[in-house]
Amino acid sequence: MRILTNITLSIKTQKKLAEIITFMVLKKLLIILLLTAGVYLSGAAQDRFNALSGAQLKYYPNPASSFINFDFQRSFNNNATLQIYNFLGKKVYEIKNMHFRNYLNLEEFYRGVYIFQLRDKNGQILESGKFQVVK
Repeated sequence: MRILTNITLSIKTQKKLAEIITFMVLKKLLIILLLTAGVYLSGAAQDRFNALSGAQLKYYPNPASSFINFDFQRSFNNNATLQIYNFLGKKVYEIKNMHFRNYLNLEEFYRGVYIFQLRDKNGQILESGKFQVVK
């Protein structure tokens, strides 16, 4: 079987192919930009949300690269548990018997978006949110 190694395309076909490739690349870049902007804006808006909603936790920095802090804004129950899930829904970390300030090392976390849930001793969700890990 002979393999064709040299294909000659007409100028019109080459231009059309370049337009298609350019469109595909721009579409992917736009999606990445929108996702990045959404996570950034959600982190920046967190302080305003906490003030309005009476949220119990402040988490920062968001996005985070090497660590993230979870601080209680007012009195807290040290029986609370913080569960962290990856974006596929798999629990990847859990902090039991939380303190007023909780430091989480992100060294073992992959880049991506994570969901957290603060639960009381009965398993009821008190608060949830998301943060991004960038490396």
